[in-house]
Amino acid sequence: MFAKNGSRGEEREVVLELKMLADVGLIGYPSVGKSSLLSRISAARPKVADYHFTTLSPMLGVVPAPAGEGAGFVAADIPGLIEGAAEGAGLGHAFLRHVDRCRLILHVVDVSGTEGRDPVEDIEKINTELARYDAGLASRPQIIVANKHDLAASGETDIAKFEAYVKAQGYDLIYVSALTGENLDELKRRTA
Repeated sequence: MFAKNGSRGEEREVVLELKMLADVGLIGYPSVGKSSLLSRISAARPKVADYHFTTLSPMLGVVPAPAGEGAGFVAADIPGLIEGAAEGAGLGHAFLRHVDRCRLILHVVDVSGTEGRDPVEDIEKINTELARYDAGLASRPQIIVANKHDLAASGETDIAKFEAYVKAQGYDLIYVSALTGENLDELKRRTA
């Protein structure tokens, strides 16, 4: 039939960026128990070990709601953030980009004091990094998840100071233990 010579087409290089899509993001410093928590509340099986930066890429887990409580949610275990993450320290940009899709942040802190960390200082530093990366992230709803509560009595954390700080910031607070399972159903209920 009939054909014409085509014209030269366009050529373009494109970079595609994959962002995890989760309802909830588990954030915090390395070794605070984010992966352990995800493995206890969902069927996900992230690598759990007793050293920093065990998690090197985000892991998703589908969390069923407690019986008769409605729908569940998808949680993302974001690898440990450190000071300077907004500028790319510790692969900060690679991890922070997954948080901006989450509607709720579960900010996991270690209240046992076994690593010599101050949970108030950790919350402030991580929230500063969130705000530096994207001002909208700092205003996302957060629940402070005080993990390793089973060890808190023997730890060095000033619990009264910690609770006063969290209350002054207007965050919800829940004490849990990923190891013993303490309060995990309540965490799922509040999060859902």
